[in-house]
Amino acid sequence: MQPRRRTKIVATLGPASSSPEVIEQLILAGMDVARLNFSHGTPDDHRQRVEIVRALADKHQRFVAIMGDLQGPKIRIARFEGGSVELKTGQRFTLSNLHPQDQGNANIVGIDYPSLVQDCHPGDDLLLDDGRVVLRVEEVDEHAVHSIVSQGGPLSNNKGINRRGGGISADSLTEKDKADILTMAQLEVDYVAVSFPRYGADIEQARELVRAAGSKAWIIAKIERAEAVVDDIALDDLVMASDGVMVARGDLGVEVGDARLAGIQKRIILHARTHNKLVITATQMMESMVNSPIPTRAEVSDVANAVLDYTDAVMLSAESASGKYPVEAVRAMDRVCIGAEQEPGTTRSQHRLGETFTRCDETIALAAMYAANHFPGIKAIISFTESGNTPLIMSRIRSGVPIYCYTQHLATQRRTALFRGVYTMPFQPSPANAEPVQKLAITALKEKGLVSIGDWVILTHGENMNRDGGTNTMKIVTVD
Repeated sequence: MQPRRRTKIVATLGPASSSPEVIEQLILAGMDVARLNFSHGTPDDHRQRVEIVRALADKHQRFVAIMGDLQGPKIRIARFEGGSVELKTGQRFTLSNLHPQDQGNANIVGIDYPSLVQDCHPGDDLLLDDGRVVLRVEEVDEHAVHSIVSQGGPLSNNKGINRRGGGISADSLTEKDKADILTMAQLEVDYVAVSFPRYGADIEQARELVRAAGSKAWIIAKIERAEAVVDDIALDDLVMASDGVMVARGDLGVEVGDARLAGIQKRIILHARTHNKLVITATQMMESMVNSPIPTRAEVSDVANAVLDYTDAVMLSAESASGKYPVEAVRAMDRVCIGAEQEPGTTRSQHRLGETFTRCDETIALAAMYAANHFPGIKAIISFTESGNTPLIMSRIRSGVPIYCYTQHLATQRRTALFRGVYTMPFQPSPANAEPVQKLAITALKEKGLVSIGDWVILTHGENMNRDGGTNTMKIVTVD
């Protein structure tokens, strides 16, 4: 029997993947989370996609989470009269607050961020279009940044601007983001991803706005600024403030330099897992599949490396949103994840050995995983949960034992679609004592062929099954 994939797949929906036919194929191919990129599209576009995803997930008895991704303060150049220009290495080029927004040329272009003149200094490197064009700042005046092109190339409308080493002072949440949070609340998204946060306070501000809008969505901090990874203190500030993080390798790679990106990715994944947070690895994971039906060997290695580092999820961006082969990209990612998970190291854990725990439910969760990894007869873990926190903590531990999340709450059922190695089982608890409920839970696994007579199963629950954070019991039983 084909092994069940533990690493989850996030697929971005866009022009290539908005029809019911394609979305259904994405779900059947293995999409666990549908990402809505609010940098593009209208609220109605996103609303239609959510309705299609939810209807088709119900049809196929799947739980697919919805992630809304805020645009954030992406700093961009304006537009050129001819749509694009060719910049030559060594020429002068100016970024101006005063130049008309649609009249850029090979010598000057407008910008949409007036504070760039305060954030830049002579000697700085500005990277345009994800580093394809590099400008060395020569002079800054009240309204413009004057530079020399140190790496030339084609430059087209609305391309992004980064400063090498970070230091752009733009607020993390724009007015557009605040409006989009209201839309996300109406759509009942399961996750809100915050772009370009610098500090934990940025995430807390986003959480306050999300809660004020009436949403219980979990907050994902996109790690894409150099300031966020300058040291472990800065990284942990963002990790601890969020419910999960995304290794957003596009802008992050531009700001820190591509040579450091792989090491920083591993550090982010490790810190997220250590602090019981989710982690998504994203950006150009299978970029060639925008135009090719198969990935390159380098892309296969990239996805597999993230899986071996124990990321919760790997993400497709343009590959599924605008590429020619969105379904094939999900299938390829599914295949590579399953292949990487066959390595023995993915089920052996040294995680948090020697540390003390801070909560009762955390202690039960980690004790359950220790038992699962050291008692070969155990074939499944059943976690009765309200919020999903107990299976989340369990899933931080490397293990080949599947974790089944039994919950009555639809929001939790969808949310756990992002947790590595966790699978949702719909469940309605009885007000009576826990014993018959546990037997019914095991019977449900047995009927699906997930456990057999004689297997051992771990169960965790609270004395009151309707209380968040109340997990205080673990038991090991045999299937009869």
